[in-house]
Amino acid sequence: MENAVVVFARRGCCMGHVARRLLLTHGVNPLVAEVDDEDENIIISEWGKTMINKEKLPVMFIGGKMIGGLENLMAAHISGDLVPTLRQAGALWL
Repeated sequence: MENAVVVFARRGCCMGHVARRLLLTHGVNPLVAEVDDEDENIIISEWGKTMINKEKLPVMFIGGKMIGGLENLMAAHISGDLVPTLRQAGALWL
C-alpha cells in the first residue's frame, strides 16, 4: 500500500520528528505532512466531524485508520501492537 503510514505534524515540531524516528526504526518510511499553525485548527475541526475526541498534532494514520497522537503510537510500540498493525497495513513486509 502506498503511503500506508501518514503523520500529520506541525512544521518543525519535535514530536512529529519523534514519531517519524520511531517509525523509521521499524523500517517504515512514513509520509510526513507538515502543517502550518494557521491550518492546524482547520484540519482538526475537519477530523472532529468524524471523531468524538479531537486530537492535537502530530496525528498518525496507519492503513488509513487514525491511531491518534504520539502517546498512542508510543503505547502501541511498548505493548508490542505496533509491528502487527504496520504489517497488516502493508507498511512492513517481514
